[in-house]
Amino acid sequence: MITVKKLLDTKSNQEIWAVRPGQMVIEALEVMAEANIGAVLVMDGDRLVGIFSERDYARKGIIYGRKAQKTPVAEIMKAETYPVSPEMDIEDCMELLADKPTRHLPVVAEGRVIGLLSIGDIVTTLVNDQTVLIEHLEHYISH
Repeated sequence: MITVKKLLDTKSNQEIWAVRPGQMVIEALEVMAEANIGAVLVMDGDRLVGIFSERDYARKGIIYGRKAQKTPVAEIMKAETYPVSPEMDIEDCMELLADKPTRHLPVVAEGRVIGLLSIGDIVTTLVNDQTVLIEHLEHYISH
């Protein structure tokens, strides 16, 4: 069983990237470009208020002619988030991603955001885990 905590501990980029709801979309896009990520948390102080992704801007910004320089993140972000705990199993996270309209899961411990997982993080971890299991089974069978 792989937990969210274990996945977070092995992530290469563990920094939490966030913007404020009143910041302009262009600033969020700049943060994402600098960090080479596809989404940022939207935080009001220590309180998680949403998630903003490139996809959100493409679907709710560009299509409607909203300018990145003049549109606050709050107008385009997803306000509904689906937090997970460090103790959760990543298979449970995968089910959550399949059931909910999201591609990112904030990790929250004791009321504080400690990380962000993407669907890519979870799928990669599951595939790697299955690869290791297959290698162990092949080794067991051949000896």
